[in-house]
Amino acid sequence: MQLAKQSFQVKGLDYSIRSAETRDAAQLAKVRLQIDGETENMDRERGEAYLDQAAFERLIAEDAKSVRDLFLVAEVNGHIAGFSRCEGNALNRMKHQVEFGVGVLQQFWGYGIGRKLLETSLHWADGNGFKKVNLKVLNSNKKAVELYRQCGFEVEGVLKMDKYLADGNYHDTVMMGRIR
Repeated sequence: MQLAKQSFQVKGLDYSIRSAETRDAAQLAKVRLQIDGETENMDRERGEAYLDQAAFERLIAEDAKSVRDLFLVAEVNGHIAGFSRCEGNALNRMKHQVEFGVGVLQQFWGYGIGRKLLETSLHWADGNGFKKVNLKVLNSNKKAVELYRQCGFEVEGVLKMDKYLADGNYHDTVMMGRIR
């Protein structure tokens, strides 16, 4: 699904949130790889489950046609600073819900980009009849957990020892959901 571009200014930074376009594919491949290397809050280490430009082109084109999926980018001065995706399900028993995921380049943390991507996605989900939005977040990512709570998400479960991180320890993943 496609959404109109929205512009924001936070702490002197001008940025926009808009639907991903196939012309973004090459940049998205680089940005996703960079984000995966900047933080352990993602599921992947840098280079794992790599999506190249062609894979992003296919994903963006499929999402643009789908009423169940939404792919957004945050853009600063013509460059992608982050992205989010809501992925729906075609199964009748699960078509009322979408899974949300987000990533923002570290240099743009603290400008509310992740929050705006989330809020835009929630507005889209509510307006398109979805009853539930799900996500997973590392328990140690306290800022994200708090943001999700502020946006109406509740903890629905914990996956114990779900991720093994560079600190040599296993970390729990929190499953959260927001029901409309």
